[in-house]
Amino acid sequence: MILEDQRFIHENLERLEQAISDRVAEEPRHIRERLNRDHEIAGFLNDIQDQSRRLLEIYKDEDGARGKEIQSISTGEPLDEFYKQLAEIKSFYQRYPSEPVVNLEKAYKKHTAGEGEIVTTGIDTMFTGEEAFGKYFDLTSVHELYLNLPSIKRLTYLGYLENFDNFAPPLCSIKRHEKMTDQYFTYVGQLANYLEGFMRRTRPLEDLQKLFESFDADFDKAWDDNDVPGWKLESSAPTSGPATDGLWCADCEKDFKNENVYKGHLNGKKHIRAAELRAARQAEGGEDTNGSTARGSNNLRLKERAIAERENRVRRLAAAMSQERSDTKVNVERKQGMTERERQMELDAFFAETSVAAPQAGDSDSDSDGEEKIYNPLKLPLAWDGKPIPFWLYKLHGLGVEFKCEICGNFVYMGRRAFDKHFNEARHIYGLKCLGITNTTLFREITGLEDAQRLWAKIQSDKKKNRADEGGVVQMEDAEGNVMPEKVYYDLQKQGLL
Repeated sequence: MILEDQRFIHENLERLEQAISDRVAEEPRHIRERLNRDHEIAGFLNDIQDQSRRLLEIYKDEDGARGKEIQSISTGEPLDEFYKQLAEIKSFYQRYPSEPVVNLEKAYKKHTAGEGEIVTTGIDTMFTGEEAFGKYFDLTSVHELYLNLPSIKRLTYLGYLENFDNFAPPLCSIKRHEKMTDQYFTYVGQLANYLEGFMRRTRPLEDLQKLFESFDADFDKAWDDNDVPGWKLESSAPTSGPATDGLWCADCEKDFKNENVYKGHLNGKKHIRAAELRAARQAEGGEDTNGSTARGSNNLRLKERAIAERENRVRRLAAAMSQERSDTKVNVERKQGMTERERQMELDAFFAETSVAAPQAGDSDSDSDGEEKIYNPLKLPLAWDGKPIPFWLYKLHGLGVEFKCEICGNFVYMGRRAFDKHFNEARHIYGLKCLGITNTTLFREITGLEDAQRLWAKIQSDKKKNRADEGGVVQMEDAEGNVMPEKVYYDLQKQGLL
């Protein structure tokens, strides 16, 4: 029944295309609904690829089964072949009466929840509560792995979010030889796997495989060119620092400007431990025989390449998800100013909102009425969930204080934070340029038009005066060839010093 399989696949492909079209036409209200839709579409696209491969195999007919079935239908009695296949179908379902029958008409229709019913999807278990359905990173477990690394600079979670993709000095406190451990290799591997998995979960419709292959290709080229930050291969260990004439410690990879400090450093525990680790690495490379040294260095270089590749993957993934990283830092800063009870209430409200089923077409009026009934007598700003922020947070950030800026066209900024931030924004800079002011860095905290114009006029007049003073000085030269201003020359002459 190859022809029936062929017809079934064609129908299935049309149903899949229609299902994708129906979901693309939707406009999800919440990030949970959008992710659920995108993952459904991604699954449909994978099904289309699998079904299309099977259909191409049928059309190629390498074993000739399709041709034989067409010949048996066309040459003999068509009804005989029909009743033969019907008998096979009946016999199959007599042997397997509980075998389900696929109804393509209902297979790809979106399930709508009834009254009081909660629809659960795979998205609900795909993200942690901290990730908020892909809005923020959840690097708490990876941060704990980082804190357990030896010889690291301890960072708070907020500081770690700022610097987790910095692996080269001076931002990274871990030396190159300290990275050659299984503990560090596991840490950077888990960090790269988390970021890659996070991108796959939040961007199911993008061609991520092609993106990851470009990461690998760029790294291979940089590695061959010896241009990977923090992993450049040096020809020999220098005897002095890179930018100074001081003494260089190859074991600790540190430069010393003072010889006495360098000698004292050689007796320290840290240097002795670093020297032992370096000697162990060299022994592991095998320097006993003529060929073992090269083999050991090659093995060491291969291990360095594996670690550098994971670090490069982390850097590229962090750069590709810079918006999520920025949102995560803002969210962590916001939660640090909340109590545990408020955090739990916010989390419960978030999941309660996402568990509500999508409204039907006739529910738009009731939704709009519900939005108008939000109780906000103090006119507080709305948070991410559409509800007013707590009043204590409103007072903490000073959002009730108005700051007016005439340069920005009498625009009013609510709160000191927004006011301080606006001096570097395009609106304020454009207002200064309209006044003919080019050096905007000197005009911070100035909001009045007259004040800005007076300050700019004073700056310009001071510049002209300085240029006039420099050009009007008469230089005099004494018998020994010393050049000095005219006033100084006559004063020294009166005193008989010339």
